[in-house]
Amino acid sequence: MQQTWWKESVIYQIYPRSFKDSNGDGIGDLQGIINKLDYLATLGIDVLWLSPIFKSPNDDNGYYICYYCDIMDEFGTLADFDALLAGVHARGLKLILDLVPNHSSDEHPWFQASRASKDNPYRDYYHWHATPPSNWTSFFSGSTWEYDEPSGEYYLHLFSKKQPDLNWENPTVRQEIYKIMHFWFKKGVDGFRMDVVPFISKRLDFPDIDPNQFEKAIVEVYANGPRLHEFLHEMNQEVSSQYDIFTMGEGIGVKPHNALDFVGSDRKELHMLYHFDHVTINYGPGGKYDPVPWKLSTFKQIFIDWDQAVADQGWINITLDNHDFPRMVSRFGNDQTYRQESAKLLAMLLLTLRGSPCIYQGSEIGMTNVSFATLEEYDDVEVVNLHKEWKDAQRDTAPLLKAVQQQGRDNARTPVQWNSSPNAGFSNGQPWLTINPNYPVINVEEALADKQSIFYFYQMLLQYRKANKTLIYGNFEVYAPASEELFTYRRWDEQGDFIITLNFTDNQQDIPTEVPIAAYNVVHSNYPTGKTEQLRPREARMYMRGL
Repeated sequence: MQQTWWKESVIYQIYPRSFKDSNGDGIGDLQGIINKLDYLATLGIDVLWLSPIFKSPNDDNGYYICYYCDIMDEFGTLADFDALLAGVHARGLKLILDLVPNHSSDEHPWFQASRASKDNPYRDYYHWHATPPSNWTSFFSGSTWEYDEPSGEYYLHLFSKKQPDLNWENPTVRQEIYKIMHFWFKKGVDGFRMDVVPFISKRLDFPDIDPNQFEKAIVEVYANGPRLHEFLHEMNQEVSSQYDIFTMGEGIGVKPHNALDFVGSDRKELHMLYHFDHVTINYGPGGKYDPVPWKLSTFKQIFIDWDQAVADQGWINITLDNHDFPRMVSRFGNDQTYRQESAKLLAMLLLTLRGSPCIYQGSEIGMTNVSFATLEEYDDVEVVNLHKEWKDAQRDTAPLLKAVQQQGRDNARTPVQWNSSPNAGFSNGQPWLTINPNYPVINVEEALADKQSIFYFYQMLLQYRKANKTLIYGNFEVYAPASEELFTYRRWDEQGDFIITLNFTDNQQDIPTEVPIAAYNVVHSNYPTGKTEQLRPREARMYMRGL
């Protein structure tokens, strides 16, 4: 396998709005990030990924852009960005931005011109139809087709009605996106995470979907359009290949069988992508807000399938949460009795699988889901729209509140908890979103003062991963895949040989007899170490052969 700097990098995702406020307006900003660069360098990550910072009216917290080459007023200025980029690079780190190529804001000059008249040169920048050509439903509730009074037609929006989808069939649109990419790369940016990039090519026959099978519609209709790979290859040839950067695709609608179409080393499209199969594992027939129990054996099989799908021919990201999903310690661990142990266990999983790990802000201190008491306290446009839909239908919203407390995106968007002072040290003003009330106990200051904290466990694993490339490039094999209690696997190559075993339960568990730990020695654990045949509740243990 070809070895590259971006394969060896650990990515840290910053949701700027919730990271650190420097000016007291209650909203995180670029200067706030600058103020915390030493903290991030101390943690030991390699790449910062910023969720969208471009000028936006904020219908969907930045994924709704009206100017792609300027900074959102609340976040700062281009001069602030230049200072941030210089500070990142001065510390030997990289910086990637969040490109949103599928849609713009309805306040973007392109769309304002497009809706002005049917013969406007910008009309073909978007998808317009005299009548809705399909029954497609939006990710944020309702139809994807919105009637536009000024021009008398319907435009397509897979997400909010304020996020009209760009028409990539128009070569001028593609060149507009490429110019944006060149602008940021020439500034020195080290790559892009590409939002919902599998959606940029549309099925122009607009086939109807089964609204009760939305996940199926994503894979078969919304994603993987007929010209998608042509567009991605063109993007690579005209832009990405000209710089020492990497592109990371949000792989929504991508499955193991077509993963190499995106990231195969011979494809020259994207460098890596992350998938959703494990983070949507508990979605029921009604989607994310109809959660069902999940099985560890299914969870493990997803990682097996994806690792085998790309093998040594491509590369993927490893992620357990981000700005769109619940906190990983609440989703996959026990965030009460065994919060510290669970957070460390998940850190070991995240940092020892084959791929480029993405750490989401706050995970390094074990931040948890937040349970707001009412639906009105949630800011997320997805929840706001769904709440309105339920109320309009006169449905009991109590089950929705319970599901949102478990599954909602605002779980990951509450501000980072820096210390135990008012507003958790995030801001001197009123935070844009309520702070998780557990901040007096869970915060960065507490973590840095405790040498046994989750933070230092991450720091140790990050250093160990860098020193042992077997944990990056080595082979991957799972022991006892049918076990519903333990996730145990081997990482090995000519340079090293490791076994990682993780107890996903709150009870003591025996290590399966087929795991050859007798030939290995414990090198790391989230408990005081001891070479035993049992794992304690939520214990994570790493063994190395030949120590």
